[in-house]
Amino acid sequence: MIRLVLVDDQNLIRQGLKALLELEPDLQVVGEAENGQAVMHLLQKLQPDVILMDVRMPVMDGVAATREIAQRFPQIKVLVLTTFDNDEYIAAALRNGAMGYLLKDTPSEELAAAIRAVYKGYTQLGPGLVEKIIAKVPEPSALTPAGWTELTPREREVLRLIAAGESNREIAQTLHISEGTVKNHVTSILNRLSLRDRTQAAIFANSFLHHVETDRKGMRG
Repeated sequence: MIRLVLVDDQNLIRQGLKALLELEPDLQVVGEAENGQAVMHLLQKLQPDVILMDVRMPVMDGVAATREIAQRFPQIKVLVLTTFDNDEYIAAALRNGAMGYLLKDTPSEELAAAIRAVYKGYTQLGPGLVEKIIAKVPEPSALTPAGWTELTPREREVLRLIAAGESNREIAQTLHISEGTVKNHVTSILNRLSLRDRTQAAIFANSFLHHVETDRKGMRG
């Protein structure tokens, strides 16, 4: 028998889950809690095998509770069950010890199968969630190159304008500096990034800075 604890701030959700899961002959709901802090007081006594954990809850959210459970009760498996498919939540939950991440619209038979799999030590992710995680992994070209962090804010501005195809004179006019100063910045940029010439700088900038801007837009979204 797999012993379960349900953690969700909505009593109706907990009751519905309990009714569905206890139709399975090998699953038993032994406890419930309305938030992460409340469940911590139950674990020593109940010793469940698997916890179904919501993410967004008052007092202590699911990610914080998962982290504490992983540290204090490593034998207990946490399976996140939530309505939120935000990739940051997914990554945070898995990084802090969750063995799986499912959405609440998961059919009951699939949820039961996921609980059994997590109990055995397998990771379970709902449909489409693997793609979300993979999409957050940077491509090799998007990895921060050596020297990028050494560039000054002004040098990064110059690099962006090089990527836009502006000449030294145009960059000088845009930034209201002398053409000689622009040349000095370009030389410094090439040296710091180990690039041969402006062409390489433009290729680098169009590739790397594109990924940087895409990531920022994704985070804002």
